[in-house]
Amino acid sequence: MSFMNIPYELQEQRLPPPCQFQLIWKVQANNAYQVAKPAGFSIPGIFTTWEGKGVITLGSEQHELDAGTYIIVPSDVPAAYRCLNGNWKFYFHEFDSLDMALALDLPVGIPVSTAKMAEAARMNERLINNLIMKPTGYAYDSHLALQELLLLLARERQADRSDRHPELDDILYRMHQTIGQAFSIEDWVRLSGLSRNAFFTRFRSRTGMSPNRYMQELKLAAAKTSLETTHASVKEIAAALHFYDEFHFSKLFKKRYGLSPRAYRQAP
Repeated sequence: MSFMNIPYELQEQRLPPPCQFQLIWKVQANNAYQVAKPAGFSIPGIFTTWEGKGVITLGSEQHELDAGTYIIVPSDVPAAYRCLNGNWKFYFHEFDSLDMALALDLPVGIPVSTAKMAEAARMNERLINNLIMKPTGYAYDSHLALQELLLLLARERQADRSDRHPELDDILYRMHQTIGQAFSIEDWVRLSGLSRNAFFTRFRSRTGMSPNRYMQELKLAAAKTSLETTHASVKEIAAALHFYDEFHFSKLFKKRYGLSPRAYRQAP
């Protein structure tokens, strides 16, 4: 067997529906620019400041919006915003619900600095271009553009979390791509550039499993798919996935899936 297959499915999660785009403003403001909304915004929105500075008041709190910051604003909160120092350039989106932003752990009502403003600006310009040109499917793309913006900002925040360990991204990808190859844990440790203790600690923090257990789960998932989609014998599958032997493979498979490999293949 030259390669092994493994399915990748979305784990069942109770997620709110994605937010729906409503409108986008591209604003270049000077000191004459002042907006007051005593009743607040009718729907939520997000300011992304790409140059200059503005100030926004939400309820009783006032925040300065420097270049490279964004702020998600809720609906129905008294608001006012204006330009500072004669120059404020920003995009402002309105969307139907905060549910997606909250599910992504994005803060609401608090300015956040981002190193992704250039990428965010490119997304916004693409969105504006689509709204002008109206290519096929532009309405779908408008919703996706807003969702991609929120995902961009959320992933940046997640990358800063101490338990994210992005140095393991390449290791995890390689592990998935080499299920059918012989590779020792020491090889993964060396590739990571970490000490052995740091690698094991961070790997468990990231995945909830030891490296050996994680790779075993991948191999068993690949074996399960092979039993479903090929005529390869149990012995061939065990050998291709580098289990110790057919007996060891069958024992692990039954423990994981409740049936021996042969019984699993014969089950309706």
